[in-house]
Amino acid sequence: MASMEEQVVGTAQMQHPLVRRLLAGNPTPFTYTGTQTYLVGTTDVAVIDPGPDIEAHVDAIVAAVGNARLSAIVCTHTHRDHSPAAALLKARTGAPIIGCAPLALDDSGPRADASFDRDYTPDDVLADGAVLRGDGWTLRAVATPGHTSNHICLALPEARALFTGDHVMGWSTSVVVPPDGDMAQYLESLERLMHRDEDEIYFAAHGDPIERPQRFVRGLIGHRKQREGQILRLLGRDVGAIPDMVLQMYAGIDPKLHRAAGLSVLAHLIDLERRGIVSHDDALWSLAA
Repeated sequence: MASMEEQVVGTAQMQHPLVRRLLAGNPTPFTYTGTQTYLVGTTDVAVIDPGPDIEAHVDAIVAAVGNARLSAIVCTHTHRDHSPAAALLKARTGAPIIGCAPLALDDSGPRADASFDRDYTPDDVLADGAVLRGDGWTLRAVATPGHTSNHICLALPEARALFTGDHVMGWSTSVVVPPDGDMAQYLESLERLMHRDEDEIYFAAHGDPIERPQRFVRGLIGHRKQREGQILRLLGRDVGAIPDMVLQMYAGIDPKLHRAAGLSVLAHLIDLERRGIVSHDDALWSLAA
């Protein structure tokens, strides 16, 4: 199995007899080395997360499909590093766009991760539990809202694998950005994955494949609980402004990531407020009376 260090942009690499991956040339602090597109199948192929609007990446996908039939273009969610190439690929091949629902969101606020693909128009939507079949492969949708409200994962039972998009990544925790990102939903979705016994490996959109995935997910849940505990301790010391929390909670990280960290803290605070544990007055948060 190829590691991230061995990846070459535009070169399809085998991960399993039914699975290949292609790295798009879009590295950023939020995409790591770039978005990974997966090709499932041999004689007919499904493409998962075709990636950003990069013509060279679409060329690489078409070349990797080769003489096989491209039967479906599948998107886990509609951030702009995941779904815009779907339209380009459909125009080139005629294959239908299938997967997550389109997202209707009036979000004029600052974004720390990739912005939404507002042009995403699927031919069919995979609801939770819906199945897409090809020659020798089956993809089953697993609804995992949280990173975005329309996020889905895709199980491939023939490989005991789960394509996790951005819900679980192999290099960092997922960014949860309000108003569409929801920390409570994100944690509930992690719990759902942790209790699945069908999956032996995760193929994430960013980072290396994840083996022993239930243990990995348990660690993600623990990390979020740790962050929640940090927030409550800071509020107990009257540190109520999010920028001040970030400076203490994320000491040493690149300042370019402070906004993303602040949005993650906000997602935790919104969850805590809904549970009646904290409250806020303008930009200052406090423990609920």
